[in-house]
This record gives sequence, C-alpha cells and structure tokens, in this order.
Amino acid sequence: MTDNAAPSAGPLVTGSEIARLAGVTRAAVSNWRRRYDDFPAPAGGSANSPLFDLAEVQAWLDKQRKGQDLSEEVKLWQVLRGTYGEDMVAALADVAAVLADAREKKPAALPEDAVELTRRLADSGSPGEVADALAERFTDSVRRAGSDQVSSPRIVRAVRHLAGQVAEDAVIFDPACGIGTLLLSVGPDRGPRRFGQEADSRSARFAQLRADLTGRADVRIVVGDSLRDDHWADLKADLVVCDPPVGDTDWGREELLLDPRWELGTPSRAESELAWLQHAYAHTAPGGRTLMVMPASVAYRKAGRRIRAELVRRGILTQVTALPPGTAASHALPVHIWHLRRPHSPSDAATGVRMVDLTGNDPDGPLDARPDQTADVPLIDLLDDVVDLTPGRYVEESHRDYPTEYQKLRRELTEHVRVLAELLPALTAGERHSTADGPSVSVADLVRAGLVEYGDTEPVSISDQLDTDFLRGFLRSAANTRRSTSASGTFRLDSKGARIPQMDIAEQRRYGAAFRALQEFEERARKIAELSREAVELARDGLANGALEPEN
Repeated sequence: MTDNAAPSAGPLVTGSEIARLAGVTRAAVSNWRRRYDDFPAPAGGSANSPLFDLAEVQAWLDKQRKGQDLSEEVKLWQVLRGTYGEDMVAALADVAAVLADAREKKPAALPEDAVELTRRLADSGSPGEVADALAERFTDSVRRAGSDQVSSPRIVRAVRHLAGQVAEDAVIFDPACGIGTLLLSVGPDRGPRRFGQEADSRSARFAQLRADLTGRADVRIVVGDSLRDDHWADLKADLVVCDPPVGDTDWGREELLLDPRWELGTPSRAESELAWLQHAYAHTAPGGRTLMVMPASVAYRKAGRRIRAELVRRGILTQVTALPPGTAASHALPVHIWHLRRPHSPSDAATGVRMVDLTGNDPDGPLDARPDQTADVPLIDLLDDVVDLTPGRYVEESHRDYPTEYQKLRRELTEHVRVLAELLPALTAGERHSTADGPSVSVADLVRAGLVEYGDTEPVSISDQLDTDFLRGFLRSAANTRRSTSASGTFRLDSKGARIPQMDIAEQRRYGAAFRALQEFEERARKIAELSREAVELARDGLANGALEPEN
C-alpha cells in the first residue's frame, strides 16, 4: 500500500485501466492527477504502480464529465481485479467455470456480483466469446505491465503466419501452453486434435475450459512440468509450437541427465531453451514440424554450440526467422523462431538453412520476407567453431556486392601504395645529433619554462621557438623509448628523463618535416595492411562462393 492510503473495500484499478474507462491515453490520466486536487488518492499498490478505488474514480469521472458508460465486460474485469488482485489467471478460470455451467456452479472465491455479470455477458453473447474476450483483455494487461507471462499477440501472429497451412486432421502439441493462446491459434479452428501441458494449474484449467467453451472437443490439456513429468510421452505431433520459459536454470538437468530426449546432446544448466527444444522435437512425428520461440542469444551462446551443430549437421534445422524488436512483450530485443523438421530418413534431411532477418521491419508490419531479407545457407557454412545461427549475419553477407566492393578496395589500395612511396623522406648521412653527443634539454625543463604543455596523449609546443613535430619525433627515438618503457613492455613517456637536442628553429622545422612524413608513412602503411587483409578475405570468399572469378 502507498503511504497514508486507507484500505479500500471496493475494486481497485490501475492508471491504465482508468484510461481505458475514460477513453483517453495513460498520459492524460497522469495529467489529471497533477492538475486536479480532487482526483482520488491512491487506495493501494505502490508509489510506482498505484491503485485507485473504482467507485471513487467513476464518481470523479462523472463529476468532471470525463467518464463513459462502462460495458458489462469492463465492470466484470474491475470486480475481478478487486477480488483476485494480481491472480487474474485464477479469476479467469473461475469465470470460465461459471460460463461452462452458468446456473449451477459458483467457485468459492468468485463474488456474487461477478457471477451475475458473467451470466449477463453469457446471455448477451456466447460463453466462448466471453472467455476469449477476457483472455484478450488479460493478455493486453500483461503486455502493458511488461511481462512475458503469456505469449504476446505479436508472437502468436508470427507463429500462426509461419505455421502456414495446417491439415484438418493434424495433431498439434504445445508442451508449455499457458492459457492456451498459441495452441488454439495455429491451424484451422476445427479439425486438428490439440494437446497441451502446462505447469501452472490455474492456466491449464482456464485453457481447457476456454477450449471447451469455444466448442473445440478435440483439445486435451493437462497439468504438469513437461520436462520433469512428460504426460504425453508417446505423443507424436505433426506440428509442435512452443514459447518456452526463458532463463530457467532449475529445469531439472541433474535428474534428467540420461533422458532419451537429449538426442542432440545434454543441455547445460544455463541452456533451458535447448532442453525445451529437444523435448518439442522428441514429440515431432517423421515429416512433422516444430516452431520454437527462442531468445536471440540462444543462436550464438558458447554453451549451446554442440547442440546447434547437431541440429545443423543432421539436417533438422530448416529455417531461423529473426522477428522485429518489440515483438515480445517485456523487452525490445529481437526474438527468433527456429523451424525444425524431423526427416523421414537421412536422405530426407535438409541440405541448408534458410535465414530470414525481419529485424528492420515494424513489429506490426508484414511478416512475408523480401528477397533481400533472406539467405539460403549451406550446412557446411554454418559448421564453424561458433555455429552462430543469427540470421542477420548471413543475410547481409549473401547480398554483398562482391565485384563492386572488391574493385573499390583495389582502387583504394593502389592509391595508398602510390602515395606511400612518395611519403618516405629522402635522408642522407649526417652529423650525429643524439642527446648523448651534443647539447640537449629535458622535457621537464621545457615544461617549467612554459614552452611545452601536455595534450590528450602527447606533449605540444606552445612556443614559436619549439617545433611540435621535432619535439615528438625525438621523444620517440630509441634512447627515449628505452627510457620510457617499463619492464612489462608498456610505453609511458618519462617527462623527467626524456631529452631532445638543442637546435635553432629553422633546423627544428627541417627535422620536424622529416618526422611528420615518417608519421604519415607509418599511418598509411597501417591502413594498407588493413586494406590488404580486407581485400584478400573478400577476394578469397568471392572466389569460393562464385561471386568473383579470375579475369581471362
């Protein structure tokens, strides 16, 4: 509870729910709280997530003429929020139970006004429509709270699209089905037999009741931890869909070390997603498909490299689709959908993996990839030391303009080599001017005399009697370098010990010009080395993949 907030006897609502009641944005509600002294004080929640008494809010909206008539559905939702708090899944399951037998059963926790509202809704429509509407409202509230408690509508939309046509006599399975949204969304409404399992009993109960209320007789959902207690051990499905729990290190690895489901390798404790993937694949019939929602990091994490390699090597992985940022509810990071297919035989295995990169798209935009967003990658090109399955890496590479890029690199390299030969100064034998053989001065004395100050990295002359290039050139002489290098090999200028020869300004500038030319020569030589490496790598890859060929 917030400070000084008295407990409320009625339903409580969030700021977002007030916005929905009034038909305004969440920002408008925040403005009302600041502008109007009589706006209802929080009656619960916390400072960051306050809750308000619904009756007080409705009275204030009516007084300000900002309210609108509440639908029966909204009224029911508010009553449920006030009774169940954050346990809205249990609330949905209890409402679904009343909808399933609206005249006889009333769960103990469900208040009479909620029962009456539920019955009125069922009389005005159909029980299935009421259940689906409440499930949609729950999903939206979870999305706005930034939680992945249920699959986001965008993920459901993407999986349904990528599943494509599903036969009416197909078997569909979701081993972590939650409230059933993904399981009930893919494929035709009628025909397929659907099976699900869910560890949370309230979610599983609502999912089954929701299926029953919408007339889907061929849906069976059970309660249980799919990894530790696989209720459907003998089930083989034509399509497996799964949006598994993420980042769960307590998934049962120690007790499941010898489990036969790990045909691609035993997942590490940190790779629960690859445990779910193999569980899903174990339930895939020959010729059947699996669509797994995966965090982007699973595509490249070191711990999962061996399992990823087996997926590729056996021709099981057929496609990886990177969805746009914002597809998941709780974060803006991209998520992937991995497409698996169980071959009928070794000769039926995939020979390559299609990489699809939709990360540049709007999360609510088209899901059909353009040609420049796809790449068909041979298996051998994926089986390196990393086995990185990130689509963007291969899509960008496959659409690279090798000829244009190679010619540009070649021209740039040629020009740098031409200039390099001109930069190396012409030097002749001369008198010795080392600090050991002639008059010299220390940098410390020059600093004290106000002739030198230190810039970000090297000293700079601030006098017209001292040339900066001359100064820096002699500071990098062998004698000063030895004096300024530690036993560990680290160079650090010793301003007290470093010395430079004494010369008049004209002579300094002559030497400074030579040192400056050497510095530019050195920098350009480094650039040539970098360009040479890029050109060789590009040419080698282009020749190997057919994008380039030798001239006649």
